[in-house]
Amino acid sequence: MGVNISDIVPSEKMELSGLSDRTLAIDAYNSIYQFLSIIRGRDGTPLKDENGRVTSHLTGLLYRNINFLQAGIRPAYVFDGLPSALKAQTLAERFERRTKAHDEWKRAIDEGDIEKARSKAAQSTRISNEIVESSRILLTYMGLPIIQAPCEGEAQAAYMAMKGDVWAASSQDFDSLLFGAPRLVRNLNITGRRKMPGGREYRDIFIEEVDLERVLKENGLENREQLISLCILIGTDYNKGIRGIGPKKGLKLIRQYGSASAALEAIGENIPNLDEVQDAFINTAITEEYSLEWKHPDFGRIIEFMCEEHGFSRKRVESSLNKLENKKRVKGDYKKPVPTKSQMSLDDWH
Repeated sequence: MGVNISDIVPSEKMELSGLSDRTLAIDAYNSIYQFLSIIRGRDGTPLKDENGRVTSHLTGLLYRNINFLQAGIRPAYVFDGLPSALKAQTLAERFERRTKAHDEWKRAIDEGDIEKARSKAAQSTRISNEIVESSRILLTYMGLPIIQAPCEGEAQAAYMAMKGDVWAASSQDFDSLLFGAPRLVRNLNITGRRKMPGGREYRDIFIEEVDLERVLKENGLENREQLISLCILIGTDYNKGIRGIGPKKGLKLIRQYGSASAALEAIGENIPNLDEVQDAFINTAITEEYSLEWKHPDFGRIIEFMCEEHGFSRKRVESSLNKLENKKRVKGDYKKPVPTKSQMSLDDWH
């Protein structure tokens, strides 16, 4: 879920077209989770094929990535590796919340409370190994790079952005900033008018660009380490925060004392394994073994996988793929990426 610092993070709205000719390292699990949560039936039931396999994520990945490619965006998907041991409690709590939400979803359906059912269904979203594997298969058929992170996908995406191999990391979570991403793109998959969780309010959601240096400057923080300290006081996936401390109070403490350890000492509080938590953000395992190479989508395999194996409308899938092919024919090849420190090319999309 990541750390909640939205109240103190400045951002700039942008259109999808503003990302044309940009390379993005996308947090794969984050995107898959969004599609699984959003793409559901009226009562919250996810899309499934005739064999009962969930396909909501495949719908989102196929059509959203077609939009990206049509817009001239180069997406690369970063998958999580093994979670840090520090995250064990957070993961256990999430599992418990999702199990409870699943039970409440089924009960709401039985009671005919459709609105509550849909809300609880979204909260019960889980990503299975089967869902991960089918996602990787589709992305491969679409010709998109897949990067396997040794640990946190966000950390790997942040590293790729710091290195200059991608223009930005993309995730809903602000943890990307803690891992050092100089630029973060949010709301890449959920633009438009959306109903807010837990109520009847609707809001217009826009793609947002978040600049790390601007976040630090506008909040009077000297460096990323102080941002990490602030978030540790609030609470992260690796630790529970101090009761009563939110973003604004935490910011005041870090400005005054300079670090989480000094602030904790001043207020008489303690966070176990503080050094380990800080190190988890600064020195998370990453890999240099990745390739950013885009290939022409294999239309035949995409159609076979989506339509024959998972029962999608052949007419709709072919129509969307034809739009992608027509763009290529009109404009020639898709835009070539700017060379970076890692070898990158779109090669010949034919």
